[in-house]
Amino acid sequence: MSRKITTAAGYAVPPASQHSVTVHMPTWEKAEEFGTDSSKIIANLHNAYPRMKPHRDIASLSTAVLRLIGAENEACFLFSTLQSATECVEYATSSKRDNGADKSPVPVDQIQIRPFSAKDPFFAVVFPSDKYHVLRGFWTTPGAAVSSRFAEANLEWIDQLTEVPVVEDEKSRPKFEGLPHKVLRERIVYYLERAPLDPTRQPRPTTEDVYFFPTGMASIYKPHSYMLKHYHGTTILFGMAFMHTLNTFQEFGPGYKFFGLGSDEDLCELERYLEEERSYGRKVQAIWAEFPANPILVCPNITKLRELADKYDVVLAIDDTIGSWANIDITHMADMLVTSLTKSFNGYADLIAGSAVLNPASHKYRELKSLFDKYYVPELYIDDAEALERNSRDYLTRTAKLNHNANSLVQYLQSCAEDPNSAIFQVHYPTVNPSGKHFKQFMRPSTEEFTPGYGCLFTVESEDLATTATFYDNLNVHNSVHLGAPFTLAIAYTMCTYKKQLDWAARYGLRPTQIRISAGLENTDELLEDFRIAVEASNRAKIARQGDVIEYNKAEQ
Repeated sequence: MSRKITTAAGYAVPPASQHSVTVHMPTWEKAEEFGTDSSKIIANLHNAYPRMKPHRDIASLSTAVLRLIGAENEACFLFSTLQSATECVEYATSSKRDNGADKSPVPVDQIQIRPFSAKDPFFAVVFPSDKYHVLRGFWTTPGAAVSSRFAEANLEWIDQLTEVPVVEDEKSRPKFEGLPHKVLRERIVYYLERAPLDPTRQPRPTTEDVYFFPTGMASIYKPHSYMLKHYHGTTILFGMAFMHTLNTFQEFGPGYKFFGLGSDEDLCELERYLEEERSYGRKVQAIWAEFPANPILVCPNITKLRELADKYDVVLAIDDTIGSWANIDITHMADMLVTSLTKSFNGYADLIAGSAVLNPASHKYRELKSLFDKYYVPELYIDDAEALERNSRDYLTRTAKLNHNANSLVQYLQSCAEDPNSAIFQVHYPTVNPSGKHFKQFMRPSTEEFTPGYGCLFTVESEDLATTATFYDNLNVHNSVHLGAPFTLAIAYTMCTYKKQLDWAARYGLRPTQIRISAGLENTDELLEDFRIAVEASNRAKIARQGDVIEYNKAEQ
């Protein structure tokens, strides 16, 4: 067994850097509390995932801004670009925020954008503090605000903080386009082209086709916003996805259509929908899909999605974060490939970033390229880019270990699921999911350098809530959101995310009896022992429950 977890609740998973993106939230009881009222739990966390709430350094920089302008009783969010600050104001004042008296739009005369500079220029969106819960949605979902490293750098120059005139030209941004960005683009292109399925395929992405964003969610939100400005159309999400991806398409745009199972039946429904929309002359601008999908690893048939996108002249955007460039070669299937660099590419749980790659072989390439040329503003701060460049140097080595540990755990847990006496009911992973055939279709060839695998993420499902809670509370790993970290993480994903919508989530295969696991880099045998202990505890809970039922039935008789 590995060393017993002793991290205090609400603190980062060690070794915890100043910029850690993790938070340990142990116990099933706490997961249920989070699902009931996440804002209450988040408010009391010492550390948090950066889109949950502003990092301590960002909060300090915000306080300094408010003090400078004599607005200590107000609140503000900070952005590195006028574009994102403006989008925040548009979000806050939109009629879409009209959800009752407690969450109504911010009056336009009560919110303003004010530019500042310390070490770097930035923008503060200042608003009444009682409207914080309204604007928090923009911080949480699009992920377009300043980073903790940006705040740290500017706090060192806080004695030079001053309000400055607005600068409209945002294209020249040396602190957001430098040598580390160049190196990262070259590295990403290398990984996209390493061990291709078809070495003869042309043209291939170049560094000019790689765009960086301050978070993985921003790599979805920003291109989505570009397309809205051009197409003004409906967005399709095919298959389940991370909850904030759903929120993005709900909150921004004229509407979206959700095919949450990502199944062959959904493909038929999708084709009928596309045909109907075309017959009425209504524009569908994009189909988005995760490959595989979070959290139960369903792999959509992207070959069929590609056919439908071509037939109906729709952009196909694929999020390959979970599959990972090292394992799969799908650039040619997408018009645009988006990735949360926060996860396994960075690998050390200490920064957030995202990327979008345009496919030059796509018939949508010129349209998308013109949109990015027109609207893209660099927002990945140079200090974050430098850290990402350092951390990603061992991407392949780490990915090999992540793949191995995940697959080893899945094999063990699958053997448990096949035992009718076990409390483990099912495992969700491309090696055991029926849809895993679509993943295998796009796995890269093995080389001396690297053998591809199925990624670090899987979900294990118990047969009822009692055994699920026992498994969760006896599993000696940290409980945190995030994936692709050096350490194994478990999270009661459905309970934390959809406790108030369990019936809705169940329609798409998400159940509160599921625990999402991100395998880390620990010793494989020690991990297996940790999971064995948790399984045996849940098995005992199952036996005890069965005994209680028998005794109850006897008493009734």
